Amino acid sequence: MTGLLDALRSAVGAAQVLVDGDLSAYELDWRKRYRGRALAVVRPASTAEVAAVVRACAEHGAGLVAQGGNTGLVGGSVPDASGTQVLISLARLNRIRAIDAANLTLTAEAGCVLQAVQVAAAAQGLLFPLSLAAEGSCTIGGNLATNAGGTQVLRYGNARALCLGLEVVSAAGEVWRGLSGLRKDNTGYDLRDLFIGSEGTLGVITAATLALYPQPAARGTALAALPSLDACVSLLQLAQSQLGASLTGFEVMSAYALGLVRHHFPQLPQALPPAPWTVLLEQSDSEGEQHARSRFEALLESALERGFISDAAVASSLEQSRAMWHLRESIPMAQSLEGLNIKHDIALPISLIPRFVASTDAALLQAFPGVRLVNFGHLGDGNLHYNVQAPAGGDAASFLRDHEAAVNGIVYDAVDGVGGSISAEHGIGTLKRDELARRKSPVALQMMRAIKQALDPLTIMNPGRVL
Repeated sequence: MTGLLDALRSAVGAAQVLVDGDLSAYELDWRKRYRGRALAVVRPASTAEVAAVVRACAEHGAGLVAQGGNTGLVGGSVPDASGTQVLISLARLNRIRAIDAANLTLTAEAGCVLQAVQVAAAAQGLLFPLSLAAEGSCTIGGNLATNAGGTQVLRYGNARALCLGLEVVSAAGEVWRGLSGLRKDNTGYDLRDLFIGSEGTLGVITAATLALYPQPAARGTALAALPSLDACVSLLQLAQSQLGASLTGFEVMSAYALGLVRHHFPQLPQALPPAPWTVLLEQSDSEGEQHARSRFEALLESALERGFISDAAVASSLEQSRAMWHLRESIPMAQSLEGLNIKHDIALPISLIPRFVASTDAALLQAFPGVRLVNFGHLGDGNLHYNVQAPAGGDAASFLRDHEAAVNGIVYDAVDGVGGSISAEHGIGTLKRDELARRKSPVALQMMRAIKQALDPLTIMNPGRVL
């Protein structure tokens, strides 16, 4: 591979081709579940350099893995263990290229950290609404490659809905410049949508034109205690009918999930005592603080009268709102501190979520007595993080090794039974590739493979992922 390394050094400069030293920041995934070994880590600084790297890999038949912030959860952005794949880090493509306030668009390079895009929009008095727990380190390219969701999908949609145009380097090393800020463009196949959510298997996203929104005049945040998931669904229906489009977030957390936060982060204030289920609601309003607060309080009073909720707390300051969100965002870290776990990022019809949880909890507890179920997620858009922890005091690593396949079988069979999806916002990567092959429609898989063959005939783009 000496010829390939020479070509890569020629493309980006020798200092930006890393082959020695500790490369674990690039080769180890966020969950520390997948560790690969790259032939080289290449750090281009422009779209032209990305194209040159891809052409060199194509000429030498080398697999190429694109990586943004390396915050993925399905093992899709680290190389395999063969030592033959080139990892292309997009961290140096980190410029905000343009903001068009009148058109409500922002064009950013793929290596821009999500939070930097939010800040750039806010500096113009505008909002980029994609919001994730990892927003301080995840990147726009990765968000689009996985079609990230987050906490405001209920109102604004996921990453796909927030992207108007892309710049992409194809598997042949050609550049498609599709950075349109148009809301309407019916000139053939929507190439943008092919690359969004493709997890780097069809091309390398190098920049994107993103949709912005006016900043809301007021925001409101509240926690509500509920007796059941059925009550959570009823509260969601009531909130949607009373708040309409101003309802931006509706997060559900089980007692056990918040109990883990209470145990591992006792310093975090919890505004309500433990309840079977807790919902975090957020609304944003264009009519001012007093109007927003009165509508919010009217909603909660109505929910109390109907018996949907037993208690509620409304944030009276930005600090209190952040504290409420911090509880929700601390669940994954608390679960990680508790030990290895089997994660499920599933999408379900909202109306069927209570039935799904009740029957699947029962099936898992029958098969694995003492297993701990950590349920939380974006109930407003039907995305549940349905995670399974080993019994207390047990060997978590052994449980994962011995029972993950059986646990996944129970959960995914139940997901199929209600017409759900085994991946809502995390993607497929390596973790769910074989599961996808078993559960996706054969016709859909055939079409996906045809697209892959057409756009990446040498199979060099993130090989072994998704398909």
